[in-house]
Amino acid sequence: MSKSPIVGKSSSFPFQVAIACWIDLLGYGRMIADAGFNPLHLNAKKAITRIRRFHQTVAEHSAHHFPTLVMNDGAVAYRDLSMRSRSVTHDFLTRSWRLFEAIKAEDQKLGHPGARLVLSCGFRMRGRRAGLDASRSHFESIITRLQDGAIDAQQAVHEAAAMRPRFDIVPQLQANFAFTKAYVAESSGTGGGLPGPNFYLDLILFGHSRPQWLELGPAIEWACPRLKLEAKFASVQAIPKLAYPAGGPIDILDGHGIARLLANDPDVLMALHTAGKT
Repeated sequence: MSKSPIVGKSSSFPFQVAIACWIDLLGYGRMIADAGFNPLHLNAKKAITRIRRFHQTVAEHSAHHFPTLVMNDGAVAYRDLSMRSRSVTHDFLTRSWRLFEAIKAEDQKLGHPGARLVLSCGFRMRGRRAGLDASRSHFESIITRLQDGAIDAQQAVHEAAAMRPRFDIVPQLQANFAFTKAYVAESSGTGGGLPGPNFYLDLILFGHSRPQWLELGPAIEWACPRLKLEAKFASVQAIPKLAYPAGGPIDILDGHGIARLLANDPDVLMALHTAGKT
């Protein structure tokens, strides 16, 4: 067996190891459907108040290392894992738990059932928005004309303030199979073995071990035969606030460890390096 190459700080691969969680408000669709999808209907008031509070809670928990994208009554948080440190994996897990707990508390305070969150890992293809976003070329035009003296600062500010994107994209979520797995698993709900307003965790984060510092429910063998997706999940009951070794709990995996399991390849780094040359 050949030795896997060492991951340097500047190493870059065409495929990243991603982590993502998808959270969905339970029963919201039925609420707004009862109002005929008409926001002017009397029955729509509670649904509108609920979804606005959901958006606000997600916004309050979003951060540089925990970016989110809200899509109606659902939201996704995402990040690339470190190939060198398990602390990134642990940080994302704890941030996801805090988001889930906050949404659950706020939603149930309003008399609603709460939300279901599924956190999972997978590869994603690196992407970029350059060449796709027409507003970028417009902005560059504004800067060039300002520097050339073709327009003054007031005109530049006016044009920039009036810009409206005709196309938008989140590159980190394109061909992101951590997001795909989390979304499909959450959507499967009770029929897929993931019932109720719970936080479901992809146990691939811990390899072949079961963490003792987490309060977990029984393992759930989940699969979507149509998409040939499968995973082993467990519901998280609590994440105690403990003092961990530097870098986080020793039984949580970094991106390299998770990549080896995802690809079923102990030399996955070699495969990633090779993929970048094809």
